[in-house]
Amino acid sequence: MISSNDFRPGVSIVLDGSVWRVIEFLHVKPGKGSAFVRTKLKNVQSGSVVEKTFRAGETVPQANLEKSTMQHTYKEGDEFVFMDMETYEEGRLSAKQIGDRVKYLKEGMEAEVIRWGDQVLGVELPKSVVLEIVQTDPGVKGDTATGGSKPATLETGAVIMVPLFIAQGERIRIDTQEDKYISRE
Repeated sequence: MISSNDFRPGVSIVLDGSVWRVIEFLHVKPGKGSAFVRTKLKNVQSGSVVEKTFRAGETVPQANLEKSTMQHTYKEGDEFVFMDMETYEEGRLSAKQIGDRVKYLKEGMEAEVIRWGDQVLGVELPKSVVLEIVQTDPGVKGDTATGGSKPATLETGAVIMVPLFIAQGERIRIDTQEDKYISRE
Protein backbone atom coordinates (compact mmCIF):
# COMPACT_ATOMS: atom_id res chain seq x y z
CA MET A 1 0.00 0.00 0.00
CA ILE A 2 1.12 3.54 -0.72
CA SER A 3 -0.21 6.79 0.70
CA SER A 4 -1.46 9.50 -1.66
CA ASN A 5 1.01 11.82 0.09
CA ASP A 6 3.86 9.71 -1.37
CA PHE A 7 2.72 10.01 -5.01
CA ARG A 8 5.48 11.07 -7.40
CA PRO A 9 5.68 10.95 -11.21
CA GLY A 10 6.44 7.36 -12.28
CA VAL A 11 4.85 5.65 -9.24
CA SER A 12 2.61 2.74 -10.28
CA ILE A 13 -0.64 1.96 -8.45
CA VAL A 14 -3.49 -0.52 -8.87
CA LEU A 15 -7.00 0.89 -9.38
CA ASP A 16 -10.04 -1.09 -10.53
CA GLY A 17 -7.92 -4.14 -11.38
CA SER A 18 -5.46 -2.41 -13.70
CA VAL A 19 -2.10 -0.66 -13.35
CA TRP A 20 -1.94 3.14 -13.51
CA ARG A 21 1.20 5.29 -13.54
CA VAL A 22 1.23 8.73 -11.91
CA ILE A 23 2.12 11.36 -14.54
CA GLU A 24 1.44 14.51 -12.52
CA PHE A 25 0.36 15.23 -8.97
CA LEU A 26 -0.55 18.31 -6.98
CA HIS A 27 -0.95 18.38 -3.21
CA VAL A 28 -3.70 20.92 -2.42
CA LYS A 29 -4.39 22.30 1.07
CA PRO A 30 -7.37 24.64 0.87
CA GLY A 31 -7.96 27.18 3.65
CA LYS A 32 -11.21 25.46 4.52
CA GLY A 33 -11.69 21.69 4.51
CA SER A 34 -9.26 18.81 4.31
CA ALA A 35 -6.22 18.49 2.03
CA PHE A 36 -6.35 16.41 -1.13
CA VAL A 37 -4.06 15.20 -3.91
CA ARG A 38 -5.07 15.90 -7.51
CA THR A 39 -3.40 13.46 -9.92
CA LYS A 40 -3.18 12.69 -13.61
CA LEU A 41 -2.94 8.93 -14.14
CA LYS A 42 -2.06 6.93 -17.27
CA ASN A 43 -3.31 3.38 -17.73
CA VAL A 44 -0.24 1.27 -18.50
CA GLN A 45 -2.18 -1.32 -20.53
CA SER A 46 -4.47 0.90 -22.63
CA GLY A 47 -2.63 4.24 -22.55
CA SER A 48 -5.72 6.24 -21.53
CA VAL A 49 -5.20 9.23 -19.23
CA VAL A 50 -7.58 10.27 -16.43
CA GLU A 51 -7.57 12.85 -13.68
CA LYS A 52 -8.41 11.56 -10.21
CA THR A 53 -8.51 13.19 -6.80
CA PHE A 54 -7.50 11.37 -3.60
CA ARG A 55 -7.91 12.49 0.00
CA ALA A 56 -4.58 13.34 1.65
CA GLY A 57 -3.24 10.25 3.39
CA GLU A 58 -5.57 7.86 1.53
CA THR A 59 -3.85 4.55 0.79
CA VAL A 60 -4.06 2.62 -2.46
CA PRO A 61 -2.34 -0.62 -3.50
CA GLN A 62 1.04 -0.09 -5.13
CA ALA A 63 1.74 -2.15 -8.25
CA ASN A 64 4.74 -4.44 -7.85
CA LEU A 65 6.29 -4.34 -11.30
CA GLU A 66 9.13 -6.69 -12.15
CA LYS A 67 11.79 -5.77 -14.71
CA SER A 68 13.85 -8.46 -16.35
CA THR A 69 16.58 -8.08 -18.96
CA MET A 70 15.74 -10.05 -22.08
CA GLN A 71 17.40 -10.29 -25.48
CA HIS A 72 15.41 -10.21 -28.72
CA THR A 73 16.61 -13.29 -30.59
CA TYR A 74 14.37 -13.48 -33.67
CA LYS A 75 10.93 -12.73 -35.10
CA GLU A 76 8.55 -15.57 -35.88
CA GLY A 77 5.44 -14.50 -37.77
CA ASP A 78 3.86 -11.63 -35.84
CA GLU A 79 5.59 -12.53 -32.57
CA PHE A 80 8.96 -11.43 -31.25
CA VAL A 81 10.95 -14.11 -29.41
CA PHE A 82 12.88 -12.95 -26.34
CA MET A 83 15.36 -14.90 -24.22
CA ASP A 84 15.70 -14.21 -20.49
CA MET A 85 19.38 -13.42 -19.85
CA GLU A 86 19.38 -15.08 -16.40
CA THR A 87 17.34 -18.26 -16.89
CA TYR A 88 17.78 -18.61 -20.69
CA GLU A 89 14.04 -19.27 -21.06
CA GLU A 90 12.30 -18.03 -24.18
CA GLY A 91 9.16 -15.93 -24.24
CA ARG A 92 7.06 -14.54 -27.06
CA LEU A 93 5.64 -11.03 -27.21
CA SER A 94 3.37 -9.41 -29.77
CA ALA A 95 4.02 -6.01 -31.32
CA LYS A 96 1.08 -4.66 -29.28
CA GLN A 97 2.72 -5.78 -26.01
CA ILE A 98 6.02 -4.16 -27.01
CA GLY A 99 4.39 -0.87 -27.97
CA ASP A 100 5.34 1.76 -30.51
CA ARG A 101 9.09 1.31 -29.86
CA VAL A 102 8.94 -1.96 -31.82
CA LYS A 103 10.19 0.01 -34.85
CA TYR A 104 13.67 0.22 -33.27
CA LEU A 105 13.86 -3.42 -32.13
CA LYS A 106 16.70 -5.34 -33.79
CA GLU A 107 17.84 -8.95 -33.38
CA GLY A 108 20.38 -9.33 -30.60
CA MET A 109 19.21 -6.18 -28.80
CA GLU A 110 18.67 -6.30 -25.04
CA ALA A 111 15.56 -4.72 -23.52
CA GLU A 112 13.83 -4.47 -20.15
CA VAL A 113 10.54 -6.40 -20.09
CA ILE A 114 8.12 -5.03 -17.48
CA ARG A 115 5.68 -7.50 -15.91
CA TRP A 116 2.86 -7.21 -13.42
CA GLY A 117 2.35 -10.73 -12.10
CA ASP A 118 2.39 -12.87 -15.24
CA GLN A 119 1.08 -10.12 -17.52
CA VAL A 120 3.55 -8.21 -19.74
CA LEU A 121 2.90 -4.46 -19.51
CA GLY A 122 5.59 -3.24 -21.87
CA VAL A 123 9.15 -3.28 -23.09
CA GLU A 124 11.73 -0.55 -22.44
CA LEU A 125 14.41 -0.26 -25.10
CA PRO A 126 17.75 1.41 -24.39
CA LYS A 127 17.60 5.24 -24.46
CA SER A 128 19.56 5.26 -27.73
CA VAL A 129 20.23 2.67 -30.42
CA VAL A 130 22.59 2.52 -33.41
CA LEU A 131 20.96 1.55 -36.71
CA GLU A 132 21.96 1.65 -40.38
CA ILE A 133 20.20 3.79 -42.98
CA VAL A 134 18.99 1.63 -45.87
CA GLN A 135 17.31 4.36 -47.93
CA THR A 136 17.48 8.17 -48.05
CA ASP A 137 17.67 10.81 -50.73
CA PRO A 138 21.14 12.18 -51.47
CA GLY A 139 21.91 15.58 -49.99
CA VAL A 140 22.32 18.41 -52.48
CA LYS A 141 25.48 20.48 -52.07
CA GLY A 142 24.65 23.90 -50.66
CA ASP A 143 21.42 22.78 -48.99
CA THR A 144 22.99 22.64 -45.52
CA ALA A 145 22.87 26.41 -44.89
CA THR A 146 19.32 26.22 -43.54
CA GLY A 147 20.02 23.15 -41.40
CA GLY A 148 17.19 21.24 -43.06
CA SER A 149 16.30 17.58 -42.69
CA LYS A 150 15.09 14.71 -44.83
CA PRO A 151 13.38 11.37 -44.16
CA ALA A 152 15.53 8.25 -43.85
CA THR A 153 14.45 4.60 -43.67
CA LEU A 154 16.36 2.52 -41.11
CA GLU A 155 17.23 -1.19 -41.25
CA THR A 156 14.27 -1.98 -38.96
CA GLY A 157 11.81 -0.20 -41.27
CA ALA A 158 11.40 2.91 -39.10
CA VAL A 159 11.43 6.30 -40.82
CA ILE A 160 12.96 9.30 -39.01
CA MET A 161 14.12 12.77 -39.99
CA VAL A 162 17.92 13.17 -40.36
CA PRO A 163 20.16 16.12 -41.39
CA LEU A 164 20.81 16.61 -45.10
CA PHE A 165 24.48 15.52 -44.92
CA ILE A 166 23.60 11.94 -43.82
CA ALA A 167 24.01 9.41 -46.64
CA GLN A 168 22.62 5.96 -47.32
CA GLY A 169 24.61 3.15 -45.66
CA GLU A 170 25.73 5.25 -42.66
CA ARG A 171 25.13 4.12 -39.09
CA ILE A 172 23.42 6.67 -36.86
CA ARG A 173 22.44 6.89 -33.18
CA ILE A 174 18.73 7.48 -32.50
CA ASP A 175 16.99 8.64 -29.32
CA THR A 176 14.25 6.01 -28.84
CA GLN A 177 12.28 8.16 -26.36
CA GLU A 178 11.85 11.14 -28.68
CA ASP A 179 12.29 9.47 -32.12
CA LYS A 180 15.14 11.84 -33.00
CA TYR A 181 18.51 11.63 -34.71
CA ILE A 182 21.42 12.15 -32.26
CA SER A 183 24.67 11.61 -34.16
CA ARG A 184 26.64 9.57 -36.69
CA GLU A 185 28.53 6.51 -35.52
